Amino acid sequence: MAINSIENAIKYSEELDAMFSQKSVTGFFADNNFASKFVGAKTVIIPDVDFQGLADYDRKTGFSRGAINVSNTPYTMSMDRARSLQIDREDLDETGVASLAGKILGEYVKKKVVPECDAYVLSKLVGLANSRDNIIVGGAQTPFATLCELITEVRNQVGFDEELVAFVHSNIYSMFQTSPEISRMLNVTQFKQGNVTNTVYSVNGVTLIPVVPERMKSSYEFVSTEDGGFAPDQNARETYMIVCPKKGVHLVKKTEQLRVFTPEQNIDADAYRFDYRIYYDVFVKKSGLDAVWACVSPEINFTQQPGYRSISLSSPSLTPLEVEVDVTSGNVTYQWYSCSDINGTGAKKIVGATKNTYDITLPMDIGKYYYFVRVTVDGTAFADSYCVEVSITE
Repeated sequence: MAINSIENAIKYSEELDAMFSQKSVTGFFADNNFASKFVGAKTVIIPDVDFQGLADYDRKTGFSRGAINVSNTPYTMSMDRARSLQIDREDLDETGVASLAGKILGEYVKKKVVPECDAYVLSKLVGLANSRDNIIVGGAQTPFATLCELITEVRNQVGFDEELVAFVHSNIYSMFQTSPEISRMLNVTQFKQGNVTNTVYSVNGVTLIPVVPERMKSSYEFVSTEDGGFAPDQNARETYMIVCPKKGVHLVKKTEQLRVFTPEQNIDADAYRFDYRIYYDVFVKKSGLDAVWACVSPEINFTQQPGYRSISLSSPSLTPLEVEVDVTSGNVTYQWYSCSDINGTGAKKIVGATKNTYDITLPMDIGKYYYFVRVTVDGTAFADSYCVEVSITE
């Protein structure tokens, strides 16, 4: 079967870009038009303009001269990601290739590309806020007061005529909706994202954008190997909220045209091949660096980990597994799990084991058993202890 590769590549690229803008919670940042110029494959020049303030008018000398300082700052895009996808010829008929390919590519963008881009953009904003000391730690027990504090800090930088957005962790967003005091202050508003206008909630004129936990960590590792994907860094915190001007953050996204190869053109397999590649990054102008504020979860530090146990059934000495944690703020809860190996595989919640100690209950068969505890703060942020082995002998 012949397929017009160029026309389909253009069609798919346009549709994938549209889906990205609609499904990504940060996609609207790409709508921000600003004077920029690509000078290389990964570098963008963005002008920052600075003015001098007013001075007194002198009746003899007239106007005080002032300079307009324009600094063209180069920003380098660091995210260059790609994937080649194949659909075997036998998985479709001649009339279904375009439809099936469109669905598969759309699902790939929705399930893989969009979550990664959102996670990167939001974590970079948190990193920026942290570098400027524009961070509130904790605050999940008083979410509305914390949100108002973030809004005030941003308003102090940009004034009251700038449209603000607040990215909110889904757990915190749920608190807003279920709290009678806060829910009365939620207003329904229209929010434009790409070519789509969505109905969302706002508070004090600030649009609230709920974000799933997967995309609300303070830092991530973006896998460069064949497996690909992304995962939170080991020391990543939960991001509760981010507040910034809607037009103060710029998502520069340069999607390469999708390449389409027919089975006849594909030398590696009897399959249709689709090569997807994207350059992207997010930037904030120098003048707006202090207009990004964030609230993150407190650190959970284990001061005592559970230790190895060897229990003899003939003369059992039962001492509980125990952890101690240091948390600066928030409500701490515990949940113990059993699992099948030292890596925590097949973890199962132990009913009723909700203290910082866990009493091992006999009788148990001779063998090795594994346990760990999950410590949660404010029902949102959590950290797991070491997985410990308990050996039962005769």
